[in-house]
Amino acid sequence: MTQANKMGTQKMLPLILDMTWPPFCSMMMAYSYNLVDSMFVAWAGHDELAAVSLAFPLNTFMVACAIGFGVGINVLVSRHLGEKDQPAADLAATNGLVMAALIGVFFNILLLLIAKPYFTIFLDDPTLMDLSLQYTKILTFMMVPVMLQIGIQKILQGTGNMIAPMWLQISGVIFNFVLDPALIFGWGPFPEMGVRGAAIATVFGYTFSGALSFYVLLCRKQKVTVKFRGYRPNWKQAAETVKIGMPSFLMNVLGAVMVSAANAVLVGFSITAVSFFGAYFKVQQIVERGVNSLVQGVLPIMSFNYGAKDYGRLHHAFKLGIIIAVMIMAVGTVLILVFPETILSIFKADEAMLAVGVPAMRIMVLGYVFAGMGIIFATYMQAVKNIKQSIIINLLRQAIILLPVMFILSNVFGIYGVWVAYPIAEIVTCIYSFFVFRKKSAELK
Repeated sequence: MTQANKMGTQKMLPLILDMTWPPFCSMMMAYSYNLVDSMFVAWAGHDELAAVSLAFPLNTFMVACAIGFGVGINVLVSRHLGEKDQPAADLAATNGLVMAALIGVFFNILLLLIAKPYFTIFLDDPTLMDLSLQYTKILTFMMVPVMLQIGIQKILQGTGNMIAPMWLQISGVIFNFVLDPALIFGWGPFPEMGVRGAAIATVFGYTFSGALSFYVLLCRKQKVTVKFRGYRPNWKQAAETVKIGMPSFLMNVLGAVMVSAANAVLVGFSITAVSFFGAYFKVQQIVERGVNSLVQGVLPIMSFNYGAKDYGRLHHAFKLGIIIAVMIMAVGTVLILVFPETILSIFKADEAMLAVGVPAMRIMVLGYVFAGMGIIFATYMQAVKNIKQSIIINLLRQAIILLPVMFILSNVFGIYGVWVAYPIAEIVTCIYSFFVFRKKSAELK
């Protein structure tokens, strides 16, 4: 007799918490790669921190590709398991990993080619250009390891296994954390490599975690079986995987687009503003990682129950997701409002950075609660196969509304216009998302 999947039977709140805390740990660990780089690099100098901040959008793009495609695999695996179609779930996992590797190779080559033209858009300082290229040209080689590591993580999460991905992620972060200062500052037998050392440590961290992930997936019993023998590419399923994962990709990659656009505006004010924004965005992502980890918990639950046509459990998961997201973002709002100086001190902020950063942080956090709700609305649309609306919500939040408002207000109010654009975009998007959700949910009752 087949054991019932917990995503269709377990009490909802404990299930969501059980499905959320491991990816929360995993995502915080994954995010700590760049955060740790920035913390150690900040002690090497402000130019080094600015270089890593300018490279951050490319880093975000690489991780966004991995998360987006991984979520596509996750949804297909969980949906097919909900439909009790084991062969389809196995194929989704196998096909997903092969395609992830191919995508990784393609973007590794592409990023190497575009790195210098990309930085030329923002920089005419030869020192910053050199440091940015030193960091980025090594970092691009994390593309294949991160695609495979996150792909395997999402396969396991799609089956309800949330613990193994957490420990696999932690293993890579520990590896990176040990190597980072040693390679940046030349501790022990290692030469002093500066920003190059930070990039090398990140690549090795993802490679180590990816190797362990393959071992767990292939050599330990799982609820799906990856079968490379006799495998033939399924391009139709690969296209569906990309389509399903596109909202998650956009949610993450639009952050890179937004940071690039903000840098283009802020560089006209000062390099201090660019350095601050790079540091702040990492703090913002720590808070958003709480909601994004919640997404990794509720998305397979909603997808499973949508596949099983249990719309009552689908909407119960959504409602609890909204409540938890609001709580997470409210806590983040309070902490940043109260302790902006302490937070910026982590990045060795001087008086100039504090003068720019403290009022900026207190303005931008006013949109956090609305952002949390918007993310869960987009996740619901993703789970019920309304990919178009999920994409629109993400585009509204981080591009369609945000960027024009940012450019207009920065010309009217100076640098404060950049900060005010963020809460405006989140509030407008949240209102739109509510009406879209109400229409779709009525169809499923």
